[in-house]
Amino acid sequence: MGSIKQDIKETYLGLYETIQEKWGDFTQFLMEAWPLLVILLVGLMGVWWYADPPPPRHVLMATGQPGGSYYVLGEKYAAFFKKKGITLELLTTNGAEENVTHLVDRKDPVQAAFVQAGAFNPHEVTGVQTLGTISYDPIWLFYRGSEIKATDFQEIRAKSQYFLNSRMSIGAKGSGTYAQAMHILKASGFDKGAHFLYLSGAESVEALQKGEIDAAFIVDAYEAPNVQKLLADPNIHLSAFPRAEAYSRLLPYMQILKVPTGAFSLERNFPSVDIKLMASTTNLLIDDRMHPALQFLFLEAAREINGRATFFSSHGEFPSFKNTGLPESPVALHYEKNGSPLLMTFFPFWLAELINRLVFVLLPFCAVAYPVLLTLPGYRNKRLRRKIDRLYGTLRLYERELTENFQAEKKDLYLKKLDLLEYEALQLQIPKSMSGDYYALRSSIDYVRNCLNRGVQPYQVQESEVSI
Repeated sequence: MGSIKQDIKETYLGLYETIQEKWGDFTQFLMEAWPLLVILLVGLMGVWWYADPPPPRHVLMATGQPGGSYYVLGEKYAAFFKKKGITLELLTTNGAEENVTHLVDRKDPVQAAFVQAGAFNPHEVTGVQTLGTISYDPIWLFYRGSEIKATDFQEIRAKSQYFLNSRMSIGAKGSGTYAQAMHILKASGFDKGAHFLYLSGAESVEALQKGEIDAAFIVDAYEAPNVQKLLADPNIHLSAFPRAEAYSRLLPYMQILKVPTGAFSLERNFPSVDIKLMASTTNLLIDDRMHPALQFLFLEAAREINGRATFFSSHGEFPSFKNTGLPESPVALHYEKNGSPLLMTFFPFWLAELINRLVFVLLPFCAVAYPVLLTLPGYRNKRLRRKIDRLYGTLRLYERELTENFQAEKKDLYLKKLDLLEYEALQLQIPKSMSGDYYALRSSIDYVRNCLNRGVQPYQVQESEVSI
């Protein structure tokens, strides 16, 4: 037992002495090399600032028409960004087509936008990435008049033909509603020879309730005021899509939403049977040059705002990274697998972002700078060698003065100079590798001191003492 305890004690002492020695060398290195370290750090910080600048404090985002669901959603995002210290300015537009145009233009300041899937051709879009889909956009076809049975295909086709020959709004040109309506009408063979009206969502609702039009396509969230007005109006009917499965094969980006009997209104038992609706999805698109920290912030906003349970989506369903239609941002791919950076969970956005960026500077600095400086050709040894050589030079001057011009009355002054020289040598911080040189210097100083103390004229030999 005694030998084991002794071995443990010796091992501990060995480790302790090694750590103490290395720490001493490190602190000594810092004291000697701090000018070079400062220069290296300043240079590295400059490169870091240029190569990885901090995220801008102002971001411009394209939403949609004033008062529309995209604009309301944009206001929620702006409030989230404000809490993080970033200004998110919202730009109202006519819809998806204009939003994509803003993002594609490399000189345009818009960096983010809400755009419906299917409202643009992905092959014609460059410089744009997606952060995923953030919500469903149900496609609603409201109409006036007698209600059509969802199971009667011939009646549906006849009514559709009637709408095409009457007053039907398919959304403002350039909007997501217009794009989705045209996709559906074209797939159904109703896109030619019709006379459509191109009203905005609010205008369509007002015109339909007043009887100024007979039908209207509206692509908007279930919670949107325009949709709620029409669902609550007993004089307005909703056309379902019993062939939704077929449409989803022809239009792969389409999603199928199932609505059980009475889900919109139990009191009215509306709808009276289970129905299917089709839906596009809202893509959160960005300029592919957007700062990664801002992308994480958009994804966090999407999780907090769009990740809540809604009428058609379950909690945590969005943001989703499937069937986006555009290349996914590498940040979105990282977020999908790992979530937000850990620092953003515990620190304010600006501080987490700063620490995250500094880590990528300090780690390379600590990992590279110290070994590099240690391996500089003879840097430390040359620096210490110059100090030792300077003291040797001073000692040589003293010895020459004693040899050529010794004055006995100045002996105490000579000894004091040697004491000061020895004190200066004692201040040197010498690594073990140069201990021999250090003690050789000390011995040389002591040798000259001994010579002074051994006689009246230690450096001048008397002629009588010389024997031939």
